[in-house]
Amino acid sequence: MAEFSWDIRSPLDRALVAGAYGAPGEAGVSLTEIRDFDLVQVMARRGQAGEMARAAKARFGVAAPETPKAASAADAALIWSGPDQFLVLSKGGTHTMEMLDPIFAGSASLSDQSHARALISVSGEKAHAMLAKLSSIDLHPDMFAVGAAAATSMDHTSVTLWRGKDRNEQAVFNLLVFATFAESLWHTVLDSAAEYGVTIGHSEEWA
Repeated sequence: MAEFSWDIRSPLDRALVAGAYGAPGEAGVSLTEIRDFDLVQVMARRGQAGEMARAAKARFGVAAPETPKAASAADAALIWSGPDQFLVLSKGGTHTMEMLDPIFAGSASLSDQSHARALISVSGEKAHAMLAKLSSIDLHPDMFAVGAAAATSMDHTSVTLWRGKDRNEQAVFNLLVFATFAESLWHTVLDSAAEYGVTIGHSEEWA
């Protein structure tokens, strides 16, 4: 009998071709797939939102977002994903579901989303202009500051969007999408960014 092995691959493994794309010259948009992360959804049980919030503050040292925002802890990001729920994004096995389960025992239900989502980082001088083609949200810095988040849709695809820390004085936007729709959204984003010139790559770090 042949041995069975489970080979974990990026949902963008076939679609992502590192390098330059679109208009020649200096790229106005940088698209980076973030790989190898842990992602856990935390949802308060009925009547336990307050207890869940206290457990989160004790674990991460920052308050879990109660409105559409993303909060940065020392080794994780807490991203609002709906009323009384948030996502824990981390690296290096620091906040796996198995590790968080006893922390939120009785106050919240947990769901491991690590291999169910793809994470795309969008940055560059034309990042805002490109995303404006796909999103109805006002992403102007005055309205969507660092740490702002939203549960929205792009090209009929559900997306969790938040603005990370600026890089080289330019805005960085993070798109979290279900893995089964990642390739479709990736091509849509590429088409929207092509006129500005695109740099494509992957990394293990997010903003």
